[in-house]
Amino acid sequence: MTKELPSIMKKIFLLTISVLLFSCIARKKDTSDFDFRRIEKVADSIKIQNITVHNLFKSQILAHRSKDFDSTMIVSKVYLPHRKLWDSCYGAIFGEDNGKMFNNEKGMMDWNRTLLEKEKSLIVERTNLLLKLNIDKLLKTNLKKFNRLVPESPTAKMSIVLTPFDGIGFGGCNFEQFALELNNKSLDIDHTLNKGLPHELNHLVYEKYRNKRSDKDTALSQTIDEGFACYFTYIFFDRKITPYEAVENMSKAEWEWFMKHEKEIYTKNRSYFSDKSGDNPLLRNDKLKIFPDAPKSLYYWLGFRIISKYVEKYGADSWKDIYKLTPEEVLAKSEYESYIENL
Repeated sequence: MTKELPSIMKKIFLLTISVLLFSCIARKKDTSDFDFRRIEKVADSIKIQNITVHNLFKSQILAHRSKDFDSTMIVSKVYLPHRKLWDSCYGAIFGEDNGKMFNNEKGMMDWNRTLLEKEKSLIVERTNLLLKLNIDKLLKTNLKKFNRLVPESPTAKMSIVLTPFDGIGFGGCNFEQFALELNNKSLDIDHTLNKGLPHELNHLVYEKYRNKRSDKDTALSQTIDEGFACYFTYIFFDRKITPYEAVENMSKAEWEWFMKHEKEIYTKNRSYFSDKSGDNPLLRNDKLKIFPDAPKSLYYWLGFRIISKYVEKYGADSWKDIYKLTPEEVLAKSEYESYIENL
């Protein structure tokens, strides 16, 4: 019995050491699923004419590549390249306390240091998707095609980022402060990059004309703006996607609901076209519920339908007229109201 004791103690000792080592390894941030070699090859930024897209997510991940977190990379490769986005947008719209996380170097380093501890699996999944999509090629191809279609290239800066909480999603505070939050749980990243990007970029072109008009804040103006962004997406894909895919990525059944209620939607909302409050049933059906069963936004769909009727009347390339026409001119020339009356 006494001869076996050292052997038993030795086994217990080795088992204890193994458990402790496993525990220590488990507590470390797990970055084993990142393909750092491929991530490193992603461009820091893509610039096509006046549009720049920063791949800031790249350095946010690479800062965790070694055992010691590279805080200097967060400052030089994440914060400073698009400082206006962090300081003036994220630093301003989420309150004073949250603003301190973004509008200074220390705040940016602090939350990036713990980023992988919270959402590592989601970040790995989304990063692998970007690598699969070949994000650099996708951006270059789509931006070049966009610039060929529009009357002029807008000046814009956008960053693909990782954030400590779901915030903007896909949008921004102005033309030079746009963001796509890679780890935003509400976003379909594939759809956003392919169909959402042309939609949002068209806003930047159209709003240059819209913002010069006295009626820029009316519900009709907002309806035409969103409808045109949807129609541009339809054009961008050479009309090979369905109209319902171009409008908020609807299903066929959702589109059919709108078509079934087309006359009622127009007649019940016509009186709100001149409203500038932003708080009317056309723009805020989600809140005011004039059509409680509507599966998507009323004004995106209605704007798309008005522009579709305009193009039906004036020819396949006449969508380009929309940039310079007022919303009232688009509505009148489309003869959409006469179409509704005859339904």
